Amino acid sequence: MKRWLLILVVLGGLLRWWGSRPIDYGPGVLVNEVPEQSRLLMTNDFDWNNYQVEPIAEFSLKARVLGREDYRLGREADISPTDLALGWGVMSDYAVLEQIRISQRNRFYYWSVDSFPVPRRQIETNSANMHMIPANEYVADQLDEVVEGDIVHIRGKLVNVKGADGWYWNSSLSREDTGRGACELVWVEDLWIEKV
Repeated sequence: MKRWLLILVVLGGLLRWWGSRPIDYGPGVLVNEVPEQSRLLMTNDFDWNNYQVEPIAEFSLKARVLGREDYRLGREADISPTDLALGWGVMSDYAVLEQIRISQRNRFYYWSVDSFPVPRRQIETNSANMHMIPANEYVADQLDEVVEGDIVHIRGKLVNVKGADGWYWNSSLSREDTGRGACELVWVEDLWIEKV
């Protein structure tokens, strides 16, 4: 009995690893489009999970997933359980990405190189760490399926979130910024994974 249980646990682990392994499409830019952001014609704040959410821009993008980090602890995890490091343009090209080390921790996305495969500014402006807030259970389920290497389409809004005690978390409104405050806080209304 113990042997069968061990076999089932090992098989379950292998299946989970197989389903979450990074995807490699080979060299070449996979995403030519840049993220789209537009002004909201009307802004209506709304209450969600004991927070006030302020939509500040319409937002959509197609991007390659450079990394994924899930969070379980802390106030931010209650709002956004997953960060996706996303790339487009040169940062969707495996020939470039294989020369860049990418990691995520503490709600930041980090990269380093031994030598630049493309100019530094292209790396900075063609990638970003984004905090995902699933707007519903369907989106949460779709987000659970995302793995490194996927091409994802995301549509929703950039938002600011406020707590009753004065705590706040604001989204960046630019793909040109770096460092603290440069991450997008995305209220995700639709997410799908492109099958290439």
